[in-house]
Amino acid sequence: MVTKTADPQPFAGLTPEVVLDAAAAVGLAPDGRMFALNSYENRVYQLGAGRGQLVLKFYRPARWSDAQILEEHRFAAELAATLNVAAPLALDGQTLLRYREFRFAAFPWLRGRPPELDAPEARPMLGRSLARLHQTGAQAAFAVRPRIDVERLGWHARRQVLASALLPEALRERYAAVSAALLEQVSASFTATGPLGEIRIHGDCHLGNLLWDEHGPVFVDLDDCATGVRVQDLWMLLSGSPAEQQRQWSELLEGYRQFADFDFRELRLIEPLRALRMLHHAAWVTHRWSDPAFPRAFPWMGEPRYWEGYLQDLLEQIDAIHDPPLLQGK
Repeated sequence: MVTKTADPQPFAGLTPEVVLDAAAAVGLAPDGRMFALNSYENRVYQLGAGRGQLVLKFYRPARWSDAQILEEHRFAAELAATLNVAAPLALDGQTLLRYREFRFAAFPWLRGRPPELDAPEARPMLGRSLARLHQTGAQAAFAVRPRIDVERLGWHARRQVLASALLPEALRERYAAVSAALLEQVSASFTATGPLGEIRIHGDCHLGNLLWDEHGPVFVDLDDCATGVRVQDLWMLLSGSPAEQQRQWSELLEGYRQFADFDFRELRLIEPLRALRMLHHAAWVTHRWSDPAFPRAFPWMGEPRYWEGYLQDLLEQIDAIHDPPLLQGK
């Protein structure tokens, strides 16, 4: 990853005029129509252009290196050969574009609606698509993209929160103890599960990164693609009561196993992976707090009562890791 110090307001100079000028500079012929899409880590815009509608994604400085972004682009192109995936356009042979101090990519605008996974056959169809995504992911390996692991998403995240002024001083010692205890349980779970096959995965496969069209799932935003276990791309699609999650899992698995095998030992890692996501999310917001978009989006994280509730959630997650896996199926 890029190691230079992050700008506290990295997109301050990205005015609407600059966005349109950037599009024009790479030959996209913007027509002046522009709509900001929901994104915090990067800045993403839907544009009207000579070739129809496009999406421009401006990468946050000091997050990914050029090599890591290009590896994301190559993975997206591989997936797009067989799946409905948003892959960057190559302009004069380049997918990573530059204008002034900004790095960006242009994507086709893919039509779609929010997924309705309770519709008949929706989850088996999604399972089939994820299996095909993973089969492509297993055909090669990332060289520079990160791994879904305990150090990066757990211990490093913990250090970021402990260094943040957002964490109330009165709760600092308790957070240090609870987060350490949770991470020890996460590490023990990975060790007990044993070696698993890690592949290239989407990495952030939740409903916000999924659309649906007349053909089925449309995968967007591979910004967090990583090396990891397959279940990382599955567990965030489940919600509701234990019985509802088991039904949803059975439907996903019905489709998934038509195209790929699944190692059921990975089910033991769902709660440890959820714990890592909880720790990483808090660290992500605290680390980005100087970006004005984050206090606007997450104002409650500046209040002590949020952290009191968050610590209780971490304690409950320790218990959840100890419980038998919620999901079953063979």
